[in-house]
Amino acid sequence: MNVFRVFTKSSIQRHISMIKAILFDFDGVIAESVDIKTNAFAALFESEGQDVVNRVVDYHLSNTGVSRYEKFKHIYKQIFKRPLNQGEFQTLCDKFSKIVVDEVIKSPYVKGMKEFLENCASKYRCFVLSATPQDEIEKIIERKNIRIFFRAIYGAPIKKSDAVRDILNKEALDPVEVLYIGDSMSDYIAAKENSVNFIARINKNESIFADAENCTKIEDLTNLNEILEAL
Repeated sequence: MNVFRVFTKSSIQRHISMIKAILFDFDGVIAESVDIKTNAFAALFESEGQDVVNRVVDYHLSNTGVSRYEKFKHIYKQIFKRPLNQGEFQTLCDKFSKIVVDEVIKSPYVKGMKEFLENCASKYRCFVLSATPQDEIEKIIERKNIRIFFRAIYGAPIKKSDAVRDILNKEALDPVEVLYIGDSMSDYIAAKENSVNFIARINKNESIFADAENCTKIEDLTNLNEILEAL
């Protein structure tokens, strides 16, 4: 089993007792698309020189669950030290979307994800929480032909913590009944701020969860159904 923590009946009960809903991040959890967006950030700013590209990429990789809107603002303010006007901001957003959308649609699923959706998703209320803009993530999920598996999709500019809170309220769920699967610190924080269970998908990102408390780690989704049914 590709799981970093040994699962016993008691440990699973502590993390995912009575799970009724599962919240999935998209990039790095549903699809292997993190590198696509990393390359897009590098391409957007290649004219600024390699040192700047390296700083931009490092920032992106340390904040993979943050929306591109916030990243562009941070890059201009903290790295470029210059203002970002609305026209330039919109151009960046449009260029980024043009680079990534088709590639993300074509990207493979995280191992075990498609099988879980096809065979097990009907047992749970499933949702997508993404930092990708709302219209774009909806388009991607539609074109990957997996929209049928999700009750709702939440994209930017909705904050992930707010999305979790909205799901808890609209679905009348207790936090103990909800499992969030993510691969970024923003996912972990959104889960913890709402007291829901969390599992980290690990893929070259284990260091960001080094100090995370009560954080179960898995390499892929191959054994997700077994974990959920182990009660």
